[in-house]
Amino acid sequence: MAAPSRHMLPPSRQRRAPTSGQMARRRFFVSVSKRLLPALALALLALVVFWPEIEGNEDRSRVSFRRTTQPRPEALRVVNPRYQGIDELNRPYTVTANAGQQQGSAEILDLDEPRADILLTDGGWIYLQARKGRYDKPDSHLDLAGEVTIYHDNGTMLRTDQAAVEIDAGTASGDQPVAAQGPFGTLTSEGFRLADRGAVVVFTGRAHAVLEGGRE
Repeated sequence: MAAPSRHMLPPSRQRRAPTSGQMARRRFFVSVSKRLLPALALALLALVVFWPEIEGNEDRSRVSFRRTTQPRPEALRVVNPRYQGIDELNRPYTVTANAGQQQGSAEILDLDEPRADILLTDGGWIYLQARKGRYDKPDSHLDLAGEVTIYHDNGTMLRTDQAAVEIDAGTASGDQPVAAQGPFGTLTSEGFRLADRGAVVVFTGRAHAVLEGGRE
């Protein structure tokens, strides 16, 4: 009996042989892959080994950065400051202002509209005021500037643009033009020196006085 004949089924799709260009590209990709994959593996291994050291360097960098950017203390501003004290002869005085600003830790204050009241031994007093001032609290030194007025309760008043006051010593001085008036009359000069808390006033430079009663 003859064996039944076998019929070959037709292929589901036609296969085409690769061209020479495709073969060349395939060989190129295979060659590159053989070199690239080991290099990537080596780089990954190096990253795993050295990563803790890299993190440590970054931490040290951050600490160093923080040290160089320490915040600076801001200026201390006080509204309506009031400072009281006594001089070397136990005579009280008071320094006030509309506002005061202290830079840093030094007890030196920049004052807006400063005023000072100084009591005298005989019960009299001297009043000072200006637009601006700087008060050195440890040295009891007061610098005044802008429309400076010094008034003694005996009726004498001095006006100038600048004055330096030593509160403990009871002295004041200025080298700007000054105008004075009081029971004696009026006087202008190029500067002044005040001593003994106003008991003695010396007018410096060229001076012109009109005394009470019309005498010059």
